[in-house]
Amino acid sequence: MALDAEIGLNSLGFPKPPQQTRVVVAMSGGVDSSVVAAKLAEEGYDVVGVTLQLYDHGAALAKKGACCAGLDIHDARRVAEEMGFPHYVLDYENIFKDAVIDEFADSYLAGATPVPCIRCNERVKFKDLLETARDLDADCMATGHYIQRKMGVNGPELHSAEDANRDQSYFLFSTTPEQLEFLRFPLGHLASKAETRALAAQYGLAVADKPDSQDICFVPNGDYASVIEKLRPGAAEPGDIVDVDGNVLGTHNGVIHYTIGQRRGLGIGGLADPLYVVKLDVDNRKVIVGPKELLSTRTIPVREINWLGDGALTDRESYEISVKVRSTRPPREAILRPISPTEAEVELLTPEEGVSPGQACVFYETGGTRILGGGWIWRG
Repeated sequence: MALDAEIGLNSLGFPKPPQQTRVVVAMSGGVDSSVVAAKLAEEGYDVVGVTLQLYDHGAALAKKGACCAGLDIHDARRVAEEMGFPHYVLDYENIFKDAVIDEFADSYLAGATPVPCIRCNERVKFKDLLETARDLDADCMATGHYIQRKMGVNGPELHSAEDANRDQSYFLFSTTPEQLEFLRFPLGHLASKAETRALAAQYGLAVADKPDSQDICFVPNGDYASVIEKLRPGAAEPGDIVDVDGNVLGTHNGVIHYTIGQRRGLGIGGLADPLYVVKLDVDNRKVIVGPKELLSTRTIPVREINWLGDGALTDRESYEISVKVRSTRPPREAILRPISPTEAEVELLTPEEGVSPGQACVFYETGGTRILGGGWIWRG
């Protein structure tokens, strides 16, 4: 592949031929990371594929719609064989349990709504795996995430994917500037997932028609409660469903079965107006319900902030930005007021419903595509 005649950089941004550029590709076994590996291999890069086994191989063998176990490891290995580059499987089960699964369980037991995919990127893929890539003398690590890395005045910046329907920026806000220097996202500029599948077919990959992964990889069928009960026996202790004045309206079989904003499955029918879960009192094993208007939130406390904007977060008293408080919701205009380098208060210009501790609050440039960082919502 020819170098850019003007600046002498290859497609991954290095001033040398692809053949002299080693790139570790994080391969989940899905179509996205497989296309990244195949594309770079075809362009002549020195590709090394690495797949992480994150949870029990045997239990996951027959589970469809997940990643990083069983059939997916086989699929990743097959792509490497087809494209002629080395492939390694690393056993990260203990690291994954300690860094992701245990916190997921503890957060749920504390009444929060965790997002383990963010922690997995932050603590496993972009930490331990990235260090492994460095140990392999790689120039960079590439993934199949739908997000863009663009060079700005002050270095690499994180930007939303071209395809808003595939954008994964909400799950990658905790990527640090140092990690961003080493990472590459070759799919972020594609207009649609159809383009990715077309590339997979072009490269003759058997995974071209493989379904996208669904749910959290270690939570079969989205049944969080059953996973928590296995991890923390006795977690599903019964208690009362009460209104905001403390009146008992019914009973429940464990706070872990409920999330903020939930309406269905409360088992307290016959009321004139619908009620929603507005708070979880874990210590007293109470699910507190109320009218929908109580779910509206304007002020959000955020901590563990990873700042990706120019300068320090505390350089200014406030920022006019847009934020996402759920991965499935569009950004909303807000004002960010720093308290410390890692804490801030976010004021939404329009109240948002169902803001829950444990979720991420991701910061975006208003009217643009740049991700300015984000943090964790820590109290309701």
